[in-house]
Amino acid sequence: MIRVVLFDLGGVVITIDHDEAVRRFKDLGLADAEERLNPYTQSGIFGQLEAGTIDGKQFQERLGQMIGRDVSYEECRYAWQGYAKEVPRRNLDRLLSLREQGFRVVLLSNTNPFMMDWAMSGDFDGEGHSMAFYFDELYLSYQMKMMKPNDLVYRHVMRMEKAFPYECLFVDDGPRNVAAASQIGIHTFCPLNGADWTKEIDNYLDLE
Repeated sequence: MIRVVLFDLGGVVITIDHDEAVRRFKDLGLADAEERLNPYTQSGIFGQLEAGTIDGKQFQERLGQMIGRDVSYEECRYAWQGYAKEVPRRNLDRLLSLREQGFRVVLLSNTNPFMMDWAMSGDFDGEGHSMAFYFDELYLSYQMKMMKPNDLVYRHVMRMEKAFPYECLFVDDGPRNVAAASQIGIHTFCPLNGADWTKEIDNYLDLE
């Protein structure tokens, strides 16, 4: 029986706009932003930031070196937050209702400090609540220092949640991420970025 529901942030809880993020990084002077940015799993200095092997200041410095000028923290934050298109109220309400039903609701996200500046502020839902208001626990790649789809990520979360794979449902819009989770026995659901998953998820919650 499912008792822990793991949610990705970008593409599931919030709708992402990859093109807008690319545009903003290009505006900073990163000409090859399209090649460097990925909707699901970052690489290069973008991946290093999300994997926690460099911090925000180091990312800022290295991005400046790539562009050929100094880049401010605010510029980096604005560019990264181009990914955040909207936060559908229906999704937030469903997270709260799942918790009321007795499910353990946790976030498992490849993310970084620039995105979390916004997500962990009262601006997240427009009503003064941060993302943390909607979850029982947050598992963030840059804090864990590991990223999906590495299976160590899922094993770490299950260990922390004291849950077996068959007790977990993982909701992520990244096919590689859900494939990796399913390989170790976790139930998975892969909605499209921005899709309304709030009713369809019921089909997965009574799985044995």
